[in-house]
Amino acid sequence: MTLLRLAGRRTFASLRRHRNYRLFFFGQVVSVSGTWMQNIALYWLVLDLTRSPLAVGVLSFCRFGPFTLFGLFAGTIADRLDNRRTVIATQSVQMLLSAIIAALALSGHVAAWQAYVIAALGGTVLVLDAPSRQGLTFEMVGRAELPNAVALNSTLFNLARLFGPALAGVVIAIAGVGWCFAAYTGSFLAVLASLLLMREAELFPLDRRGRPTILGGTREGLAYVRRTPSVRVVLGVMVVFATICFNFNILIPILAKQTLHAGPKALGLLMATFGAGALVGALSSAAVGRATFRAIAAGALGFGVCELALAPLRSVAAAAAVLFVAGVFFTVYTAASGTKIQLDTPDHLRGRVLGVYYYAWNGLAPLGGLAVGWMCAAGGTTLAFSVAGCAGIVAAMLGALRVQTTHRMAATAVEPERLAA
Repeated sequence: MTLLRLAGRRTFASLRRHRNYRLFFFGQVVSVSGTWMQNIALYWLVLDLTRSPLAVGVLSFCRFGPFTLFGLFAGTIADRLDNRRTVIATQSVQMLLSAIIAALALSGHVAAWQAYVIAALGGTVLVLDAPSRQGLTFEMVGRAELPNAVALNSTLFNLARLFGPALAGVVIAIAGVGWCFAAYTGSFLAVLASLLLMREAELFPLDRRGRPTILGGTREGLAYVRRTPSVRVVLGVMVVFATICFNFNILIPILAKQTLHAGPKALGLLMATFGAGALVGALSSAAVGRATFRAIAAGALGFGVCELALAPLRSVAAAAAVLFVAGVFFTVYTAASGTKIQLDTPDHLRGRVLGVYYYAWNGLAPLGGLAVGWMCAAGGTTLAFSVAGCAGIVAAMLGALRVQTTHRMAATAVEPERLAA
């Protein structure tokens, strides 16, 4: 009982100790659910207007394309600006975009090209929002509590993953997609209120060094990544996983429909079990409150093994069980890698390195989606999961080996100095 109480205290440590983070977290409770509703509604709207799977692919390209174009430069801009004020601005713009698409949908005059434009503009705003939001998390809780706060953010995201799509389905069925967009618009009020109510004096100070130029600052960030083995390894593994292994938004629907020959209910079950596992993984990471290479390697390796295990399965129940475990490893890996990047980066470069991190995660997603789509067409989900699983296992093992080699070299370099002293 004492261990459970201690684990509970550790799990929610950031919420208990930091008022600013408490405000931010509960504002996000409303907003993240709205985000999932918006995503589902946007895809449904385009499919309803066009009846074309290709149009849905174009929508995905519009959403993630801005990361490919601007992702490397967004971090430099974030390092020039105040994180809290930047997030207030990005959230306000997203609210405006959501209000526009809500008005168009509710009026009955919406067209597919308008959805593409809104998605592209929203994706562009998110390019700047992502590193600024992570930098603000560091300011709200400080270095000691950062692993816990990042894991709690993942908990919230995955909890919304469970309920947001279901809520969107109900709203679309009863009232139409326009009201999903309207609900998302209203959800920003909670986020903006939480940001405006923060006490700036209670934010942890950052060691900012001047105002870097866009190109010069980007080069400085990339140079830091190249000469810092720990950051380089985390980003290298993330490139493999984000490009090849994390395409579940493509793989799970194909798994349900074509491989398992099941319907929408099975798809909902598979998505929900993965989300439930991700929630468990996030809560476990929050309770541990540390970000180590061991956790990164374990999460990456476990996720790769789960994908390999999914390849031959032909049962919905078996696939759901494996997806639950995959969800656990997924969040353990992503929470630990995102936290490790921040902890190993100095304040004045954090935005730039986070920009590279999100570029690795989202910037290559369009290419990864095409590759996974081709594999599914050529050999079904059996081929896609097999390739993704093998790639993930190899990347995890090479990353762990590289870290071990770096630590050994560092220890060898220190030993002569210690003996001389």
